[in-house]
Amino acid sequence: MKETRKQPGTCIPWQQKLKELGEIKGDEELIRKIWQDNDALAYIYIWHCLLSF
Repeated sequence: MKETRKQPGTCIPWQQKLKELGEIKGDEELIRKIWQDNDALAYIYIWHCLLSF
């Protein structure tokens, strides 16, 4: 069985997304922060849907 390690509150970790994006032209820290904020919102939304219905 494959073991996955993700930080709590994430759907797709930044390191995995960074591999998909390739070379970043610009402020990588800004892009990382925006990605992690949006990813956390997706995680909260999924849990909200699971627990509310």
